[in-house]
Amino acid sequence: MKMSDIKNLSFDNVGSWPLPIKIVFTLLVCAAIMGLAVWKDITPLQTDLQKAQAQEVDKRKTFEQKQKKAANLSALKQQLEDIKDTFGDLLKRLPNKTEVAALLVDISQQGLAAGLEFELFKPGQERPADFYVELPIQIKVIGNYHEFGTFISGVSDLPRIVTNHDIRITPGNSGKLVLETTAKTYRYMDEEEEGVEAKKAAKSTAKKPGGKK
Repeated sequence: MKMSDIKNLSFDNVGSWPLPIKIVFTLLVCAAIMGLAVWKDITPLQTDLQKAQAQEVDKRKTFEQKQKKAANLSALKQQLEDIKDTFGDLLKRLPNKTEVAALLVDISQQGLAAGLEFELFKPGQERPADFYVELPIQIKVIGNYHEFGTFISGVSDLPRIVTNHDIRITPGNSGKLVLETTAKTYRYMDEEEEGVEAKKAAKSTAKKPGGKK
């Protein structure tokens, strides 16, 4: 077959083309059809398959996480119950407003029983927090290490929560020592106080940049 024969080929007489040319042309047509099929059908299917595989991986991870949580559900429920019990016990140790005065007397009685001499016992300004009110008490007493230890221990053993902060011991007169500390006790907020604090918080949020007016 000569090159001139190939140049003279026409689609009008395909049936008369030489056999090798027919085979090559047929292969080219088939390749073009297959390429078009891949481009239009197979490629989108492959993309969808990849998306489905990625979703399967994500769902498997989510399932494994939920399975772990479900396996630990009993332990988590028990922990929650323990936390509720502990929190409930702490709440019971918070006095209400009417019990604070008696608690202050109990604190001072602990100092007197330990043999201490009070130079200062001054309740400060109450400080509202989340659901409770903090009451700081400035205390200054004269005594010795043993008496100080008895006092601090006695205050810690009171049925109501009392904590000591910024403890400082300095030399005093006549061989005595001076202990200065800030005791803090806490009490419940009543409903009226909670309402007032909620309004204050709302006003504070509204004043901040981006807060609602």
